[in-house]
Amino acid sequence: MQSPKNSFAILILAGAGLLITALSFVAASPAPLDGAGIFKKNCSMCHGKDGKGFPALKTPNFTDPKWQKTTTDKEIVETIKNGKKKTAMPAFKGKLKDDEIQAAIGYVRSLGSSKQ
Repeated sequence: MQSPKNSFAILILAGAGLLITALSFVAASPAPLDGAGIFKKNCSMCHGKDGKGFPALKTPNFTDPKWQKTTTDKEIVETIKNGKKKTAMPAFKGKLKDDEIQAAIGYVRSLGSSKQ
């Protein structure tokens, strides 16, 4: 039979091992991207802080339910990556990674949410 001191030491070591394993898993998991921050840094100057766009620049109102309903994520990705001809919309291919684009799209989609 083990002494209480030995049993306690084994429990402490086992707990420490579990804690280290859990922390290494958390450290290895990438933090979720901040779609709002990506939008603010790269998009807000033309699309507005609130995503409502600027009529003078002919930028879309991302809060408009019609725009949200008729514009697909695939179209948004295409526009972000390749820009839009005959507009001021530049291409962000090579400037934004695919996961950053997806995060920005998630934020743009949230602008059409009635839960704001």
